[in-house]
Amino acid sequence: MTRLILVPLATMAVLTIGVGLLITKVLQTTTLIANDEGVNAQLAGDRTAYWSSITDVISSMSDTPVIITGTALLAVVFRLAFKRWNESIFLALAVFSQSAIFLLATVFAERKRPAVEHLDPAPPTSSFPSGHTSAAVAFYCGIAVVLTVHTHRYKILNVLWWVVGLGIPLGIAYSRMYRGMHHLSDVSWGFLLGLVCIAVAANALLFRPVIEEKKKKVLSV
Repeated sequence: MTRLILVPLATMAVLTIGVGLLITKVLQTTTLIANDEGVNAQLAGDRTAYWSSITDVISSMSDTPVIITGTALLAVVFRLAFKRWNESIFLALAVFSQSAIFLLATVFAERKRPAVEHLDPAPPTSSFPSGHTSAAVAFYCGIAVVLTVHTHRYKILNVLWWVVGLGIPLGIAYSRMYRGMHHLSDVSWGFLLGLVCIAVAANALLFRPVIEEKKKKVLSV
């Protein structure tokens, strides 16, 4: 289990810290970062009252209380629905691991928020990576993974799970930039962080047990 979970997550943590330091210590005065800031400036210049209200609602779908409460409730639901703990532990691990890596990286990166008006109170953590985005991916895409595992024979349902599972995090990533809280690079890495944490948790707790069970059935025949 150490090889399947701790090693890849530790590697992702090191990479996230490294990229954060690269952005803040090496690339800060480059054209690449200037273009990164330019995305926020363009979005801020095009703001309207309507979209400011919409992005406020979308962004709140990944607030910490929402993610924590949702994860706890679904852990219970998954346990009752599937008569085992794999799905519950998978979702909890995906959400917790991205949060741990995100918090660790912000300590080292210390990236300032975009130089535009902020529509939300700025949290004490730094801008890189986007915790809202990584949490949204881990939670909503994590749900999509669980549902897909149990409805893999129904293509229409699987498409639906992933349209919603990916659509919500993408909407949250855009909202965080629109509201001046994160750069494009922050939400991009946050998205990647969430996906990696899902992949690690799914491999250890969902996919590998199924493969091993199939091998046992073949050998017993």
